[in-house]
Amino acid sequence: MFAPLLEKMHFPKAVSNNDMQQDKEMARLFHGRGFCYPEYQHFNIDWLSPVILVILYKEESQQWLADLSQFLLAEMTKRGFSVTSIQVQFRCRDLAPTEVLYGEAVSDYVACENGLSYKINLGKNQNYGIFLDMKNGRTWLRDNSQGKRVLNLFSYTCAFSAAALAGGAEQVVNLDMSKAALAVGRDNHRLNGHDLAKVKYLGHDLFKSWGKVKRLGPYDIVIADPPSLQKGSVNIQRDYPKIMRRLPELLNKGGQALLCLNSPDLDFKFIYDSLAEHCPEAKVIDVIKPPIEYTNIDLDKGLKCVLVEISE
Repeated sequence: MFAPLLEKMHFPKAVSNNDMQQDKEMARLFHGRGFCYPEYQHFNIDWLSPVILVILYKEESQQWLADLSQFLLAEMTKRGFSVTSIQVQFRCRDLAPTEVLYGEAVSDYVACENGLSYKINLGKNQNYGIFLDMKNGRTWLRDNSQGKRVLNLFSYTCAFSAAALAGGAEQVVNLDMSKAALAVGRDNHRLNGHDLAKVKYLGHDLFKSWGKVKRLGPYDIVIADPPSLQKGSVNIQRDYPKIMRRLPELLNKGGQALLCLNSPDLDFKFIYDSLAEHCPEAKVIDVIKPPIEYTNIDLDKGLKCVLVEISE
């Protein structure tokens, strides 16, 4: 039934050390929401070692779920992975509940990306602690943060911050309205043995806290990865230009900003037009594409990460 899915999946390599422990690198196994495969466009599959998570956007029968679970278990086992649990998250239902399809009800644990550890929490919230499609953005930051002061806006659980410190950042300021998310961010830094004196956490509404954010600057790098819509706080179409307008006063001359946008309703043109109007000092120097497994049939509907530099 699912054999045709095989050629469309991206299996990571299982790496074993002398203790025969499997590599814990997280990965998207299949990205149906890129709409490249009409028959499979209603689900994604993530490998959050040792858990396989199926994210379902349209109801399917229990038999369909059981067959998919059996197929995934067989294929991952064949490739040398130890699967403890297979779970499905019903994004097609209110509150996105999670159900165990195989194995244990694993919920709170640690998985890895690029050698860094992150807390994973399944079954409580829609988002489980890290956005895997932003892996290449975090890799860029890690490679370019040596000695830099970094501002991480809408930081969630501080995954960008962890990447920055791993790359030798001098200081990172994380801002997010959710103090619970920032608390997980602190745990992520502790997991990775980072110097906590180099990290600050601001549990504030950005649009009411520009003065505080500016006083902690200026910065060499700004990361902006706002939610597309956060009721009562963020409307991306209205608010992203406000962020862009502030970049010259937040950044040192020659500083860079990674502007991320994951709304399918707003395209690259929205970013470029908004920059031209609200931050003409910014020059676009690169576009950081998501990992290959996140291919979208329409690039404008997928994740957009635009790297800009403030002119000297």
